Amino acid sequence: MRSVSVLGATGSIGASTLDLIRRQPGQWRVVALTANGNAAELAKLAREFSAEVAVVADEAALPALREALAGTNIQAAGGEAALVEAATREADITVAAIVGCAGLAPTMAAIEQGRAVALANKEALVAAGSVMTAAVARSGATLLPTDSEHNAIFQCLAGNSYDNVRSITLTASGGPFRDWTLEQLRTATPAQAVKHPNWSMGAKISVDSATMFNKGLELIEAHHLFPVGLDKLKIIVHPQSVIHSMVEYRDGSTLAQLGPSDMRVPIASCLAWPQRMETPLAPLDLAAIGELTFRAADEERFPATRICRAAAEAGGAAPAVLNAANEVAVAAFLDGKFPFTRIAVLVEQVLARYAPPSPASLADVMAIDAAARAEACSVLELVT
Repeated sequence: MRSVSVLGATGSIGASTLDLIRRQPGQWRVVALTANGNAAELAKLAREFSAEVAVVADEAALPALREALAGTNIQAAGGEAALVEAATREADITVAAIVGCAGLAPTMAAIEQGRAVALANKEALVAAGSVMTAAVARSGATLLPTDSEHNAIFQCLAGNSYDNVRSITLTASGGPFRDWTLEQLRTATPAQAVKHPNWSMGAKISVDSATMFNKGLELIEAHHLFPVGLDKLKIIVHPQSVIHSMVEYRDGSTLAQLGPSDMRVPIASCLAWPQRMETPLAPLDLAAIGELTFRAADEERFPATRICRAAAEAGGAAPAVLNAANEVAVAAFLDGKFPFTRIAVLVEQVLARYAPPSPASLADVMAIDAAARAEACSVLELVT
């Protein structure tokens, strides 16, 4: 029996993780489950999996959680300190799936324990890449990437040296607007932007897919996870989302990881690593798919990948500033405050206006994030 903690248990990654664990009765012991404020759902999951502790980030939800867990031996806790404490509890693997900068401190706490961490929190490496990777090196933790693209790269690199890598290619679906003209993009609505053609995701990440910022952020993540150099990291649009990423080696061989558009595949890879586990997914039917197509990324219509690569090249605080500005811009677009095409413009404006020193600690990252959000809000006021 292996032990697991799921930070962000009520989100999409958490739900997929627990679905896989549910299908292996008797093989997992659940240590900690956390959620933002959904006390009822968290309590339901904690009872189902007999978790040791259930934690809500929103302390206002703690009384409801305690009431829902009354009569059990499950400990209930709330607040940021409780999240961090839950992340430090001994577990064979910790799934770090808390969305946004709220997940930084718990993710860092899990890493510092020196155990396996399945990383699904994008901000951990985008905003705090050098700080996080330094912590991994100090603690000896194993970082298992859960994003489908990074997990694909991780699988394709197994047993190979970075010295033998000629290039790494992240594939992008292109999002719902991949065939739209620039004129059409200027009129894109939030409802259209969140309708991803291949994946079922939340509103923010769906908009990031539509702008291609998601792929640019993944480029920054890959830069920290797989240190082959930015010049060897590529992006290609692959509308079918069957190939999730590829690694080309210096002998001319290219290894690609293929699979259905279902996050349970990369999550299962992390949970079972270095072994494999069953999933409920149907085998890939290439004959039914019929064809796999590819096209170059268009940085005129979708400048996000160019902006993200430039931020990665600049290093220091630039990726954290970019991430914060993008979150503010996406929220403004979803609220109908400005057009879809203004998202990338606002991000570039904030990067030009705010260039703080490189962060040396998680506290520095959080301060940069807060200041960048304030700067983005200031820019937003000028354009709305």
